[in-house]
Amino acid sequence: MSKQSSAAPDLAPANDSKAAPLPSEISWDLDSPELYLNRELTWLEFNKRVLQQAEDARIPLLERLKFMAIVSSNLDEFFMKRIGGLKQQVGAGLSLPSVDGRTPQQQINECHLEVQKLEARKRTILRELFNALKEHDIAILNFNDLKKADQSYLQDYYYQNIFPLVTPQAIDPAHPFPFISNLSLNLLVQVRYPGKSDKTSLTRIKVPVGSGIPRFLKLPDRNHFVRLEDVISNNLHLLMPDMEVLSCELFRVTRNANTERNEEHADDLLSMIQSELRERRFAPIVRVQVHKDMDEIHRGMLAAELFLDEETDVHEVEGMLAMRDLFELVSLNIPELHDTPHRAIDHPELKDTRNIFHIIRERGPLLLQHPYESFATSVERFLKEASSDPKVRAIKMTLYRTSSDTKVVEYLIRAARNGKQVAVVVELKARFDEAANIRWANRMEEAGIHVTYGVIGLKTHSKIVLVVRKDYGGIKRYMHIGTGNYHAGTARLYSDLGILTNDEEIGRDATELFNYLTTGYTPRRNYSKLLPSPKMLKQALLAKIKREIKLHSPEQPGLIQFKMNALEDVDITRALYEASHAGVKVDLIVRDTCRFRPGLEGLSENAQVIGIVGRFLEHTRIYYFQNGGNEEYFIGSADAMKRNLESRVEVVTPVEDPKLRNELRAILDTQLNDQRSAWDMQPDGSYIQRQPASDDQVTGSQELLIQAAEKRAKRMDRILKGKPKYRKNRNIR
Repeated sequence: MSKQSSAAPDLAPANDSKAAPLPSEISWDLDSPELYLNRELTWLEFNKRVLQQAEDARIPLLERLKFMAIVSSNLDEFFMKRIGGLKQQVGAGLSLPSVDGRTPQQQINECHLEVQKLEARKRTILRELFNALKEHDIAILNFNDLKKADQSYLQDYYYQNIFPLVTPQAIDPAHPFPFISNLSLNLLVQVRYPGKSDKTSLTRIKVPVGSGIPRFLKLPDRNHFVRLEDVISNNLHLLMPDMEVLSCELFRVTRNANTERNEEHADDLLSMIQSELRERRFAPIVRVQVHKDMDEIHRGMLAAELFLDEETDVHEVEGMLAMRDLFELVSLNIPELHDTPHRAIDHPELKDTRNIFHIIRERGPLLLQHPYESFATSVERFLKEASSDPKVRAIKMTLYRTSSDTKVVEYLIRAARNGKQVAVVVELKARFDEAANIRWANRMEEAGIHVTYGVIGLKTHSKIVLVVRKDYGGIKRYMHIGTGNYHAGTARLYSDLGILTNDEEIGRDATELFNYLTTGYTPRRNYSKLLPSPKMLKQALLAKIKREIKLHSPEQPGLIQFKMNALEDVDITRALYEASHAGVKVDLIVRDTCRFRPGLEGLSENAQVIGIVGRFLEHTRIYYFQNGGNEEYFIGSADAMKRNLESRVEVVTPVEDPKLRNELRAILDTQLNDQRSAWDMQPDGSYIQRQPASDDQVTGSQELLIQAAEKRAKRMDRILKGKPKYRKNRNIR
């Protein structure tokens, strides 16, 4: 049976005894592959939940189309990263099974089957969505079905704006098979020479989508669209005059994105990453998508020219290719077909216009909840004021991903020009953002910022800013530590947390961390509060899980609650099994990959795994331990994945302020009790969506968190109006 089957699991404890095992006796073999779900298949399972959003009639129509585009984009990256990596293992002759008992080839085969099911479901849903859009006079039309006037309009638009960018490339002995760029749409055209019935030729035409050229060409005065490839294929006479077109077939390739080299042998890391980017452009192809009715000879020729296995690597598609381009239609400005617009509120404490460092010192620490609270008026404000505050002496920061509309780099450059010491650790190997990060790094270096690229062999994934300021009482350190990137765009779309604090011990730890990142020297670095990886975090989590088991009793039951993107690390998974078996209640809120199986009799009956899918991408990491009543809360950048815990520099910080702990408790409770957008994992790894049982359960947790943020803002507004000296009130939130 497939480990991902929706049928009841065929597992049984290793010991068939009917007697209930003692807490110290686990009748399951914790080394059994049956206990560990597959990383790739559980990630595909997550995409099934996302795709269900496109089917949900409770969601506005264009938002449903958005989820279709998201899943399509996710699957492209899945082939680029995960299938690409597995193919490299197969190519290297590796056949060692993963912890779940599958060889690399077995994982590829099972993933292909699951992707086929997803693609079939996508096609069905897309037809339903297009039919529903027609009721709102939004339509994707075929060129041949248009009236002559509309055809003429598109022909003229194409000729004036796109035709000069299109280059036909012949495929014959004099013209070798051309390079096919990653994720490009291509037409394979067979033509016959005029007057020569036996002389035919193949031509490749790249559909020039991107760089301002839309996939969907809009007809005037209405939301009717025609796909660009449809316009090109019906106007081939412009490219190849007098030739007889015998066939015109669409195909698309996906290339491997795993081109990383061993940086330990690199003399220049920046040059190495630039070389990797060039290599990625020419990386091996892992998938070619073709229309189902493509000529068999042409299909075979494509597979041969692209060095692919025709049986496994050529994927037949009915209907539209590259559904990620549906994002273009999602952007239509039709309010009734979108979610109610969300505008992040200002953090209540930051409505104060005083110097932000005074606010943190007097009112802090502060918990920031994005996207419910504004990134611009909190994190960006923190950096903006640091850049111009005459008492600020230095700014140190890690930068994993950022965006063109983020003012972070601008403020760092301003700080350097204002004479402050600025040091930035830029992660050059942030997947798909390498080129952007190289540009940011070069720009900052030109402004005099000290830019380094972290520790050899480790990605710097931590999210931390350290500001050193000369306060009235001497040098003080102010920190921002977060779960999300310093990226203005994702801060509006991802749910993340951050903390602004001037805690002295955390400040000393942050200094140690940056000294490590900028030198790579590890001896005798001690941390009193922060839990960085790879040195401390994994060991700390395992120790705290064991402590929870030890402190558990019938009178005071243990409780572990983790909220994260992924639970993949085998050691953490094993420890959570042991905790659940011992009677500790284990609540896991996991967005996508999860190896842990809840509800297994005699092992994980005290555990639950839920996933939240909503308008925002869940990205927050929270670790909670009841600890015999002496509760501990942590937030940070790390998921419980082997790569995060062992081969990345991550930072997790304790949250000790009672007010902030109450906010974290509210987040966890809200999501654990969600009856609208939560999914419960079953013992076999499948998921069932919760259904509201009453009217008071129809609002999902993300909407409830929006409402909670708005209530906090209104409460502060009332206090500001009625109590000018509100700053002494510690219970505003």
